[in-house]
Amino acid sequence: MAMITADPKDVPHVAAFAFTPENLAKVKELVSHYPPGRQASAVIGVLDLAQRQQGWLPRVAMDEVAKLLDMAPIRVYEIATFYTMFQLKPRGKYLLQVCTTTPCWLRGSEAVMKACQQAADGTTFSVQEVECLGGCVNAPVVQINDDFYEDLDEASITRVLDAFRRGETPKPGPQVDRQTSAPIGGATTLRGE
Repeated sequence: MAMITADPKDVPHVAAFAFTPENLAKVKELVSHYPPGRQASAVIGVLDLAQRQQGWLPRVAMDEVAKLLDMAPIRVYEIATFYTMFQLKPRGKYLLQVCTTTPCWLRGSEAVMKACQQAADGTTFSVQEVECLGGCVNAPVVQINDDFYEDLDEASITRVLDAFRRGETPKPGPQVDRQTSAPIGGATTLRGE
C-alpha cells in the first residue's frame, strides 16, 4: 500500500525544478534556525516546501534541495525515501492516508480503507496505508492532506470524500457528536457540583 520508493518507469520525467521566490525565502528562513555549517538540519522542512510547490518530490527537486543545503544528493534521497510523508511520484489533489493499526482496525478501518480505495483515481484522490496517526481515541482516522478526519466509518468517509469532490472542505476532526476526544454525546461524569 505505502509507496516508499518509486519505480522510475512509474515516475514522469521532470526536467527542472526551482523554488519560487516566496518559497526560496522560506528556505532561507528555515536554514537560519540552525548554526553555520548545520544547514542540512533543515532538510525535512525544505523537502516539504519542495513537495508542496511541485505536488510531489521529483529527483530534480531533491537535487535542488541538496544543492541549497550543501548536501550530497544521496543523503537527501535517503531522507525522502525513509519518511512516508514524502511522495516520490505524482498523486491526486487529495492524499488519503488511512491508519490501519490496531485501534483503527478494531473500530473499522478496513471499511474506511475500502471506501478510500474505491474513490482513488490518481487525479482527485490517492490513497496510502499508514501506521498510527496518533488519534487512537477517535479511531478510525484518515489524514487528508494536512487535516485529520476522525471517528469514521464507511458512510462518513464517503460523505467527506463527496464534499471534496464538490469543491467543499469538510470540517476536520470527529465526524460524530464528540468534542475533540470527549465521550460521544458529551460528559457522563463530573458534570457539576
